[in-house]
Amino acid sequence: MIVLGSHSEEGTKTDADGLFGNKCSQNLWVYTADCMPIFFADKRTRNVATLHCGRKGLEKKIIKNLVKIFDNFGTSRDELLVAIGPAISKEHYLVDKMTLKEFYRKAENKNITVNLTKAKKDLCSSDSNHFKEKNLNQIDLKRSAYRQLLNENIPNTNIDISNLCTYKLKNEFNSWRRSKTFSRQWNLICS
Repeated sequence: MIVLGSHSEEGTKTDADGLFGNKCSQNLWVYTADCMPIFFADKRTRNVATLHCGRKGLEKKIIKNLVKIFDNFGTSRDELLVAIGPAISKEHYLVDKMTLKEFYRKAENKNITVNLTKAKKDLCSSDSNHFKEKNLNQIDLKRSAYRQLLNENIPNTNIDISNLCTYKLKNEFNSWRRSKTFSRQWNLICS
C-alpha cells in the first residue's frame, strides 16, 4: 500500500510500503533492514516518494504503482530521479527453487519452469557447492528493481543504485537474514 504523506499523522507510524509526498517540504521516512529503500524525486514539481521494497513488493509491482501516482501529479518520466539505497546483495539473498520461479513469474513476467538452469546461471555462481548442496538460488533484488524502473520508461541516467549490502556490512547495517534482529535502518528523503 502507498499512502499520501498528508494522510499520515505527525508522531505516528504508518504501516505502508510506500509514502508519496503530495505537499511541499515533507520529510518521508522508511524503515528497512534487508529490503531496498527506494527514493523518488520529481526535479520540476519537487514531489518526493519512498518505498520499502523487497521480493514481495517487486512481485506486486509496487514500483509501477508508485510511478502511476507520479503520473497523476503531472510528473514527466524524464524528470523523475530514483535512488535505490543499501539492501541485501544477491550473494546473500538465497531462496529455494519454488520461490525463485514464483519471483520470476510475478516480478519479471518470466516463466522459468522449463529452463531453471539458465535462470540460475543468470542469477548466481552455479559452480558453488554451497548452493548445490542446499538447493538454493540467488535473487538480485536491485537488478530486478532496476529492470522494473526501466520498464516504466525512467531513463537509466536518472537511476542510482547503492552497492552497499546490509547483510555483509554488519557494523553499518542491521540485517534480518544475517542475525534475525528486529532493529532496522531509518531512511529519509525531503522535498
